[in-house]
Amino acid sequence: MIVFGTKGYLYQLAILTLVCGHCGNPAAHTLRKRVTKFTLFFVPLFPFSTKYTTQCTFCGAEQKVTKEQAEQLQVQGAGGHGGQQYGQPQQQPYQS
Repeated sequence: MIVFGTKGYLYQLAILTLVCGHCGNPAAHTLRKRVTKFTLFFVPLFPFSTKYTTQCTFCGAEQKVTKEQAEQLQVQGAGGHGGQQYGQPQQQPYQS
């Protein structure tokens, strides 16, 4: 018997102040990276899906961004242009 499956990890990369495309308010947005890993006997082996999103803290709207956009936003947050950069992202499993 072989036990396999997936496990998800959610990393919060930065908190940025942006104008929301949904509600139009300038609010804090969390930049997140969602990684899904293949598991064998409950041991995560390799990632097979990586997605980046921003979520508005005012209205809760979530927007997908590309890897390049996420890296650019992370640099913007590290430069002190209205964002807060985290040293180590917190690893949290999520339910899909």
